[in-house]
Amino acid sequence: MRIGVTFDRREDYLAQGMSPEDAAEFDPETAIVAVCGALAGLGHEPVRIGNIKALTQALVTGERWDAVFNICEGLHGYAREAQAPALLDAYDIPYVFSDALTLAVTLDKAWAKRIVRDHGIATPDFAVIETKADMGEVKLPYPLFVKPVAEGSGKGVGRKSRVSNGKQMKAVALDLLARFKEPVLVETYLSGREFTVGITGTGDDAKVLGASEIITTVNSDGPGYGYKNKTEWRVKIIEAEGKEAGAANEVALAAWRCLRCRDGGRVDIRCDANGKPNFIEVNPLAGITPDWSDLCLIADRHNVSYQQLIGLFIASFLKRHPELVRRRAAA
Repeated sequence: MRIGVTFDRREDYLAQGMSPEDAAEFDPETAIVAVCGALAGLGHEPVRIGNIKALTQALVTGERWDAVFNICEGLHGYAREAQAPALLDAYDIPYVFSDALTLAVTLDKAWAKRIVRDHGIATPDFAVIETKADMGEVKLPYPLFVKPVAEGSGKGVGRKSRVSNGKQMKAVALDLLARFKEPVLVETYLSGREFTVGITGTGDDAKVLGASEIITTVNSDGPGYGYKNKTEWRVKIIEAEGKEAGAANEVALAAWRCLRCRDGGRVDIRCDANGKPNFIEVNPLAGITPDWSDLCLIADRHNVSYQQLIGLFIASFLKRHPELVRRRAAA
């Protein structure tokens, strides 16, 4: 198959003056090269497209592909991850990973939490602060955890995210409102173990690839898996083991299915003081930089090569599009 690859290249945005934290969600050149290499190794013809503007230009000029491997994070708005998939839907071009609806809903952590809560999946109690006036309406018991509602890669999460009183909560929330220009999520802080669960497949075919446990150290920038902890390796990442890890996998898989995520990604889970796993958030466009991204590290520990990992995504995608399999067989 001729597979287009859509992406936001981190180096391009850094060259435009964006800060490393602002560009943290975008894929480095090494990831793009690795994806194209893996697709070629699987017998496909990868075609580099680029970001949504490049995709738009290519479509308008009449370029087409059998499918698109979409890892575009998008740049503006709450539905930024959904923009490339929505455009591909308009042109009836199938693509790997989740659709526009799922990507729009899951980028907003509060919306995602409401959906999984309605499905009976445990998630910490929470409130959303959109304006300064909303701070007085937060009635949750302390300690609380405060973070932007629609950011990834740990952006906005650090040493000050765990707050013990109203004064701290208001100070952190005001800072985040000013920095990110989006609502702030305030949720009950859970003191138990933290996991990130890798998942491949779609619907009933989805399964857990493996899971990592995130362990804070004396050098950690706070208790959460925040920006500095991720990018500066200030936490210890190990294979998740034990009964709680198994329960976390079940919660992650249930959340993945109820949010209609597809093909591959990660679900973040945290346990309460009694060891009960709770849904924190899902990343249906998880980073796939070799030897760096959590999903790749999980695959490595389970002896799944990078090409095999991409192959699992493609296999799930093709199961959703048997017409492409038939077309390829007839070629």
